[in-house]
Amino acid sequence: MTATLAGQVALVTGAGRGIGAAIACELAERGCDLGLVDVDAAGGLNGVAETVRSGGRRALAMSADVTSMTAAEANVTAVIRELGRLDILVCCAGITRDAVVWKMSEEAWDTVLAVNLKGCFTYCRAAAPVLRGQRRGRIVTIASINGMRGKAGQANYAASKAGVIALTKTLARELGPSGVTVNCIAPGFIRTAMTAVLPEAIVAGAIAETALGRLGDPEDVARTAAFLCSEGARHITGEIIKVDGGQYL
Repeated sequence: MTATLAGQVALVTGAGRGIGAAIACELAERGCDLGLVDVDAAGGLNGVAETVRSGGRRALAMSADVTSMTAAEANVTAVIRELGRLDILVCCAGITRDAVVWKMSEEAWDTVLAVNLKGCFTYCRAAAPVLRGQRRGRIVTIASINGMRGKAGQANYAASKAGVIALTKTLARELGPSGVTVNCIAPGFIRTAMTAVLPEAIVAGAIAETALGRLGDPEDVARTAAFLCSEGARHITGEIIKVDGGQYL
């Protein structure tokens, strides 16, 4: 049975492409109106908003840098003002700047930590008072199996995603007494624009270590996110759910 989210409002960061876009569209199909955040509106955000609207749901597209606390607070306020409420937050914005540690620049370290970890924190912090005040809500963060196991060439990315996992568990403890669930999805190798540029050998290696013998699609993550936002997941919080086809095994 498809979980219904009719009448709810979700805010999704990193919504312009890939996993974030898939989650936004999935939530819209389940009945949500959407606040959509991405740093580059021309990179797909407006297209995702049009897709949401074409399905009969409302969409508010907001171009913003997720590392800005001021922007996060303004966007949460805008969603409530324009769409009437806020029930769900999905923090999906993320980037990579890969290199082995001895070749990784300070800029590459700082930028990835800022977008992936601080960008999650800013929106959780901005939304928390709203969700606590209404004593209900869902937060879903997007990490990675590499934040659980580490990954050569991704010290910055793995560290940022490990931070997202710890942040998720802390928020689950802090917001649980207010009836708000906070869970994390840790994808494995997913077909996105971010992974499409990787060498064939890396892709083949990912497939080889995956029990199901195939790559995942953004929709695989999106369906899991929709479940975590549903009433069916009302007694699940603080969990890290791998969507990786058995790659972590």
